[in-house]
Amino acid sequence: MILLLSALEFNDKNRIKMTKLIIDAANEKIFLMLINKDNIYSITHENTKINYEKLILLIEGFISSKKINYNDLSEIYINRGPGSFAGIRNSLSIVKAIFLAKKIDYYCYSLQDFEASENTKYENIPNLCDKYQIKKNLINPIY
Repeated sequence: MILLLSALEFNDKNRIKMTKLIIDAANEKIFLMLINKDNIYSITHENTKINYEKLILLIEGFISSKKINYNDLSEIYINRGPGSFAGIRNSLSIVKAIFLAKKIDYYCYSLQDFEASENTKYENIPNLCDKYQIKKNLINPIY
C-alpha cells in the first residue's frame, strides 16, 4: 500500500503541467483564458468594483469549471496595464499570492510590449512573451 501511494505521489509531482492561465483585468471587461495542448477556454465578466472584490472567486470558479486545479497550471500571464488601477492592482495581488502558495511562475505583460507584432490575440500571449523576452516573476505595473 505504501509503495502504491509513493508511486502516485511520484507521478503527480512529475506530471507535466501544460495549462496556462491568462488574466486581464485592466480593460473594459475582466478576461480569463485557459490554454492547454488540447483546448482553449475563455470567459469575460463585467469590469465592476464588485467583480474586483471577488476576482479570486471568478478565477477559481472558471478553472474548476474546466476540471483544472492550480496544480495543473504551468504559468500565469497577467496584463500589467495600462488600464484600470483597481483591476491591475487586484489581479497582480492575486497572482503574487498564487505564486507564493503554489510556486507557479507568472509573466506580467502589457499589450504595448507587443506593438510590433501583428498577432496579439490572447491565445498568442505565451508565445509573444517568449518572443519579446518578458521576464518571469517580475511585477512592473503601468497604471
